[in-house]
Amino acid sequence: MSVARFIADQRTKYRVPHTVTCLLLGVSLAWFYKWLGRAESPGAARGLHTKRDRRRDTVDRAVAVAFKKARGLHGSRRLVHDLRDGGWTVSEKTVADSMRRQGLVARRIKRRNGLTKQDKTAPKFPDLLKRDFTADRPNARWVGDMTEIPTAGGKLYLATVIDLYSRRLLGAATGLHPDADLACAAIKMAVAARGGVDAVNEPGWREDQSKRVIFHTDRGSTYTANAFTKLCRQLGVRQSMGRVGSCFDNAAAEAFFSSLEWEVLSRHEFENTRQAQAVVLDWCYGFYNHQRRHSAAAMMSPISYENTVAPNREAA
Repeated sequence: MSVARFIADQRTKYRVPHTVTCLLLGVSLAWFYKWLGRAESPGAARGLHTKRDRRRDTVDRAVAVAFKKARGLHGSRRLVHDLRDGGWTVSEKTVADSMRRQGLVARRIKRRNGLTKQDKTAPKFPDLLKRDFTADRPNARWVGDMTEIPTAGGKLYLATVIDLYSRRLLGAATGLHPDADLACAAIKMAVAARGGVDAVNEPGWREDQSKRVIFHTDRGSTYTANAFTKLCRQLGVRQSMGRVGSCFDNAAAEAFFSSLEWEVLSRHEFENTRQAQAVVLDWCYGFYNHQRRHSAAAMMSPISYENTVAPNREAA
């Protein structure tokens, strides 16, 4: 027991004035009052005696709430923007320290098995992006890829289409086979999400190929299949492909699957494909498009970026 606590107990339990006890023990009254002020302050019951301790506790609770709201998927780099949007004045280091104290970990790394199988007899398409994964407007450049999602009841496959302007996921088709039909379903979703063929492409796209949206993928047989290439021509989509065996040529699409694996697949053990489909699509359209912050979109979600930046550009 501390001296200050002994003095306080004498006063409350035995009605001995603290001035008398301090005098007998040779303790300064000013020192005792200072201790008493700390002991009676909010948070003292949890050992938060100083202003710094109380501030740290308040920040920890705010970080924990924000982390839960972000489904435990935002690290300190994104979480600091969530907190600032909520009115907090905090640094990324403060948030990172708080997460470390509370054991809040946003990601666990897991590698993905590639699905790319090249058809050497298929037509060749040039690389129109050259690893430049930026776009100055919506519907200028899209990227896509396909991945497998393991479940206890078999594998589910996901095909994607992402707009490089905002990193918005326009198409997310799921199926039991990683074939051209799945790729076709994803590109149809993307075109429909943007309002149709004429809305996706610039006026005069039928005569001028440069006015057509670019869709960049790997050279897998899925994307060189006749059914898919024919559909792209009908939709006014210009196909672009990176080199064989180079993940960096389609890094933006790979980054999406990396996030999917870290934030969803590593946290779930799916019993069947139906369950996997529900969880994955909820993350895709609910969290990824509406909440997940992207460095390529000014640390906003894709939907927020398009709603905030695109109208400003049109007004300018």
